[in-house]
Amino acid sequence: MTDDGIHDVTQAALRELPPWTYPLPVFDPFIANLPRLRQALEQQSRQAAPKPVDGVRLLSPVANPGKIIAAPVNYKKHLEEVLAQKELHHGNLINEIHKAGLFLKATSSLIGAGDGIELIHLDRRNDHEIELAVIIGKPARNVSGRDALNYVAGYCIGLDITIRGPEERSFRKSPDTYTVLGPWLVTADELKDPSRLAFTIAVNDEVRQDANTDDLVLGVRELIELASSFYTLHPGDVILTGTPQGVGRVLPGDVLRARMDRIGEMHVDVRAGK
Repeated sequence: MTDDGIHDVTQAALRELPPWTYPLPVFDPFIANLPRLRQALEQQSRQAAPKPVDGVRLLSPVANPGKIIAAPVNYKKHLEEVLAQKELHHGNLINEIHKAGLFLKATSSLIGAGDGIELIHLDRRNDHEIELAVIIGKPARNVSGRDALNYVAGYCIGLDITIRGPEERSFRKSPDTYTVLGPWLVTADELKDPSRLAFTIAVNDEVRQDANTDDLVLGVRELIELASSFYTLHPGDVILTGTPQGVGRVLPGDVLRARMDRIGEMHVDVRAGK
């Protein structure tokens, strides 16, 4: 992605990626090889005619994450919001993140902005949650917060769509299409400090969430440190850093407009699932 539009560098990427045979790796091969591919991709982009953003369908910037890790109630005002509204907590015990830890979402829930969200269980409340998404670039285990950003490949906008109810979080947040990444991956060299990013999400032009990552309880460094103390993080693993106050219901026919400083803006259509 450049100021001129989108450049197709598929052939350069596929030509340079090493072949894989079964069993397939537990990481995303493209993200793992991104540093080595950068020069070839940039050369190809200069030869490819730009296409307008609205002329393509944006898929997920990460095709094969091994894990999607998510941070619950990682904004103080969102914790207060959840505790105050029964339709959000449904009688579940809601702990702040230091006690709750992290949770996992199914990788099969992942889509890009151009795919659209397909809501299920329409008799229940389905909510939008906008988050900064961190993409891991190299294997990480027991990483210190001081060194954590050295393991980041880049950042995206993330949408964590949620069915409200009494069940476990990961169950209600993992239906197909309930994790959206986009509009593209901004590499870490272009976004060196993720701690002060303003972001919003609007539903049909009504702004619902308006916050800044400087309000995170655990920032990106601390989340990587925490996650890597329990899991080995692999290239392509996604960390959703948590959502702020203002979560609200979405319905078929809605259009979500999410934007974040230094990353961009994406529009995501909502429709009824099967």
